[in-house]
Amino acid sequence: MSLTLRTISREQHLAYIQSLPAASHMQVPAWADVKAEWRSESLGWFDKGGQLVGAGLVLYRQLPKIKRYLAYLPEGPVINWYAPNLNDWLQPMLAHLKQQGAFSVKMGPPVVIRRWDAAAIKAGIQDPDVKRLRDVEATHIEPRAFEVADRLRKMGWQQGEDGGAGFGDVQPRYIFQVPLANRSLEDVHKGFNQLWRRNIKKAEKAGVEVVQGSYAELAEWQRLYEITAERDHFRPRPLGYFQRMWTALNNEDPNRMRLYFARHEGENVAAATMLIVGGHVWYSYGASANHKREVRPSNAMQWRMLRDAYAMGATVYDLRGISDSLDETDHLFGLIQFKVGTGGQAAEYLGEWDFPLNKLLHKALDIYMSRR
Repeated sequence: MSLTLRTISREQHLAYIQSLPAASHMQVPAWADVKAEWRSESLGWFDKGGQLVGAGLVLYRQLPKIKRYLAYLPEGPVINWYAPNLNDWLQPMLAHLKQQGAFSVKMGPPVVIRRWDAAAIKAGIQDPDVKRLRDVEATHIEPRAFEVADRLRKMGWQQGEDGGAGFGDVQPRYIFQVPLANRSLEDVHKGFNQLWRRNIKKAEKAGVEVVQGSYAELAEWQRLYEITAERDHFRPRPLGYFQRMWTALNNEDPNRMRLYFARHEGENVAAATMLIVGGHVWYSYGASANHKREVRPSNAMQWRMLRDAYAMGATVYDLRGISDSLDETDHLFGLIQFKVGTGGQAAEYLGEWDFPLNKLLHKALDIYMSRR
């Protein structure tokens, strides 16, 4: 199969994404507008008959002081990763990016290696000898994913050490998802653990209501998000980032991004953002107040978002990143514990891969990033 690669228009790119069952929200053309500090380009792969068969959003970040770039394809490109001729897909991409002035390429193949169901994770948490998710026997293994990793290594791609260096938002390798395809809503609810079901009931009894918010309410979202950032010791993104995200994504598709609030006695006590691409729905960012936690607003909100995702015909509700630590003393343990309660499954992706087009500059970047 001979493939040609060239720059495509945003319209072509979007039409291709819309023709698929799903793709990462970081591979839609509008994501380039969210990441305004990067230069961007849409790439298209064409088969012999001139049919568009793959697409990729590339973000270019300039190295300080020199006219060379890191080229980044977050959770992409959107190509046939299981093709035996993977080389024919990636070689033209590397050649093109080099021509564009890239000294290094980073990509995140949207390929899942393993999945663990909630029961397996629970058993792992209860086993004192188990400290990490990877020590637990997987419920499902995808053998083709290992072939993809082998092909990449043979081509000279390098795997980042648990994320690796490089600019930008390095994406989580372990994520948590609730599958919705071929399940009834009742079945999904039954999958929740007792604590989740109890908390959803508790919120209902307390009169927690969950409502969708508008662009104008992003400032209120930001207030709750900054409270959360202070409590959980992370650096919050500015309000402008979420405003840009809303405008860019919803201009592309009016149902690409949503905002939810959980209210109790007229007061917003929790909030979340949701992203939608085809049948894939993400719970993207979450926030909550320091008080009224006993009325369980977060559980109520997740249940409403899950139901909305189901009503849209989503095949998966994605709770995004988790740490692979099953150690109860780990500060990130609460995250996996909360998500496991939904009865979904953890998935491990292939992780991000780097291709140094200029080894010296790539090394310099690694050193620069490790000092930051």
